Amino acid sequence: MAGNSKRRGAVRKAGSKKGMVVGSGGQRRRGLEGKGPTPRAVERPNHKAYKDSKRADKAGGSGQSGSSGGGGSRQGRTSGGKRNRQASEVIAGRNSVVEALRADIPAATLYVAGRIDSDDRVREALKIAADRAIPILETPRGELDRLTDGAVHQGLGLQVPPYEYAHPTDLMNPEAPGAPLVVALDGITDPRNLGAIIRSVAAFGGHGVIVPERRSVGMTASAWKTSAGAAARIPVALAGNLTRTLEEFRKAGFFVLGLDMDGDVSLPEITLADEPLVIVVGSEGKGLSRLVGETCDQIVSVPMSSAVESLNAGIAASVTLYEISRQRAGR
Repeated sequence: MAGNSKRRGAVRKAGSKKGMVVGSGGQRRRGLEGKGPTPRAVERPNHKAYKDSKRADKAGGSGQSGSSGGGGSRQGRTSGGKRNRQASEVIAGRNSVVEALRADIPAATLYVAGRIDSDDRVREALKIAADRAIPILETPRGELDRLTDGAVHQGLGLQVPPYEYAHPTDLMNPEAPGAPLVVALDGITDPRNLGAIIRSVAAFGGHGVIVPERRSVGMTASAWKTSAGAAARIPVALAGNLTRTLEEFRKAGFFVLGLDMDGDVSLPEITLADEPLVIVVGSEGKGLSRLVGETCDQIVSVPMSSAVESLNAGIAASVTLYEISRQRAGR
């Protein structure tokens, strides 16, 4: 009945905290107390650094190390993770794909556009992929455009793992045929220039290319494409510090020639063509950096008509390599 005081719950129990109370029970004071120093990022389970550290530990425990010694190895080197390419690349274009397959580069998938116009290169690519048990996927052209980032793929694309860079010391090979010839890039950021230079190095008897770890282009699918497959034969080395790398080459008996339009020596007048050489190519805008320029034994200029201010970096390297090759062949 209403008003029955014996009904359970009608009377507040003794010691209940409901209703008006004095103070916060110490909750505010505890909230103001410090919780100690903030843990490092690698110690917080939900932080990206923690997960990356665990993955690195797992990879190290299974013996899959990212570094490798000399001996011609092209295992990727990151020197502290400055250039750690985790994503795979897609090589685009018939020549580039066939050259990569001929060089036995590890490949994950061969993409073939639907209703492709077959020729000798397409047939060879399909045969090599079938012989090596590489999966072959017929792909709509729109999807192949997306996979190759809009490159001119000619109906073929090859997915390959991240490029494995050589170490600069791998290019100091005294047993290489002829006098060693290496090209180093200083501030080149266009992958098409890198691809063109690699192609010229292969065409004129060079032995390798050096790219700096920072502020420089790396081996992307665009560079693969421009090299027309020459990147499968010419090693590309990664230098942590280009100036120190050039000094090491000088100690190994190389002469370092820098290309600049204000050079002290005109290209046809160089006298060091028969010596072991490192040709340094600077960026089109800034040219050679100060420290690199001071490391060079000679600064060489390519003679041009006064109507032209400068040459594209890839073209300048090609002209220089041709002249060195011509002089070596004539002596």
